Amino acid sequence: MNLTPETLRPGRCFSNGAYGRAWGVRMVLECTVSPENGSCVVRYKGVAGACRRKSGECSLEEFRHWARYEVQLNENSWLRVSEPDSAQ
Repeated sequence: MNLTPETLRPGRCFSNGAYGRAWGVRMVLECTVSPENGSCVVRYKGVAGACRRKSGECSLEEFRHWARYEVQLNENSWLRVSEPDSAQ
């Protein structure tokens, strides 16, 4: 998954793709550039699973390592968002 500061828009949700109790979903709150060192910082809120009711921030690289795919809530289920076909 190619996550960039442009693709990490507020409101988008990502899952770690884990199974069982380790599974979680985080919603991006903000992706900004740190004035101290120029690195990208991702602020997020946990919305499901192991991440629920937890907030935090991490580097873009840490978020890339954690996130396996984007998800959307469909009534009571989190569904994987299919990536656009790059062959078009």
